[in-house]
Amino acid sequence: MDPEIETQIRECEARLYTAMSASDVSELDALIANDLLFAGPTGELATKAMDLDLHRTGGTQFHEFVPKELEIRVLSEHFALASAHIFLSGTYLGNAFSGDYRYMRVWRSGKSGWQIVSGSVTAMV
Repeated sequence: MDPEIETQIRECEARLYTAMSASDVSELDALIANDLLFAGPTGELATKAMDLDLHRTGGTQFHEFVPKELEIRVLSEHFALASAHIFLSGTYLGNAFSGDYRYMRVWRSGKSGWQIVSGSVTAMV
């Protein structure tokens, strides 16, 4: 495993957590690839435009965002996998939620730096 790439991904994940918590659309735009495919907690598929719109309009709001664990696997010089366990509370399309969630994200390095190209989130029970 490349420790330098792992460090870069940990820094990107920290930036992502801050951006998600604050619904910072410009930072999310920088961290999410244009060709993103993301599977939400109910199995719905989301694109970058959909995710940014939810943050822009308040459709997604986080009240608590507590990272608990982060595992990184460097797959190559251009791809890495991140698995994050995070406690979240907030609202999604007006519905309150609270609990532990597992995010899986694929990061890709390109002209725009490291960006998320794929991922999913699952409620932990």
